[in-house]
Amino acid sequence: MGQMVSRAVADQRDMSLVAAVDRSHVGEPIGRLIGRPKLEVDVSDELDAVMDADAEVAVDFTHPDVVRDDISWAIAHAVHLVVGTTGLSDADLNEVRLELESEGSESNLIVASNFAIGAVLMQRFAALASRYFPGVEVIELHHDGKADAPSGTALATVRRIAQEREGTWRGPNAESIPGVRGGEVEGIRVHSVRLPGLVAHQEVILGDVGQTLTIRHDSMDRSSFMPGVLLAVREVSTRPGLTVGLEPLLDFPEDR
Repeated sequence: MGQMVSRAVADQRDMSLVAAVDRSHVGEPIGRLIGRPKLEVDVSDELDAVMDADAEVAVDFTHPDVVRDDISWAIAHAVHLVVGTTGLSDADLNEVRLELESEGSESNLIVASNFAIGAVLMQRFAALASRYFPGVEVIELHHDGKADAPSGTALATVRRIAQEREGTWRGPNAESIPGVRGGEVEGIRVHSVRLPGLVAHQEVILGDVGQTLTIRHDSMDRSSFMPGVLLAVREVSTRPGLTVGLEPLLDFPEDR
């Protein structure tokens, strides 16, 4: 993801890639790694490289174990930040809001669990449909290298659905093999699949008497995330404080 984001930014006329931070390829020109050999920006393993380059916006696709520290660093150094790393809890986000206030709100953050426009639409449609279907379960499928389960997209989807419903339909709990019915979030069953060959996929299956409705989104390639990432990079400086999710950046009509 880091190389793909770097390539996407480097190819924009209104952006310049001025720094690259990673624990691997330290000292190598990022341009050679992303197929843009004329770009002479060396990879560093120090976040201070972002400051040294006078970067206005940083993009974080790292790991749940380090993303919280990266956010604190960006806030302390007044750098706008776009975060695509999942694993941040509601408590983490509340801490980030307080941290922004304590540091004078000089930096803005956009934190999104999924930057694919189709995934945002999937969540929106599922939330709308859940008003009319009593039963709902979520199946999310990702590559075998994903660090968290369930995915941030699944958690965001379930929480969005829960906001739309007064009560939650509860299916059978009987399990001859523990865990076979999946985990439970906000009273909704969530199933996680991890397999090589997958990228990022999610189904929301809704049921009522005599019918089901399935809403599915598939990212077949990580390039599907780039339009959303670039949108967030362009928008973050104009959105004070913390913005959660990509939907606030999209010009959706109000639900009627």
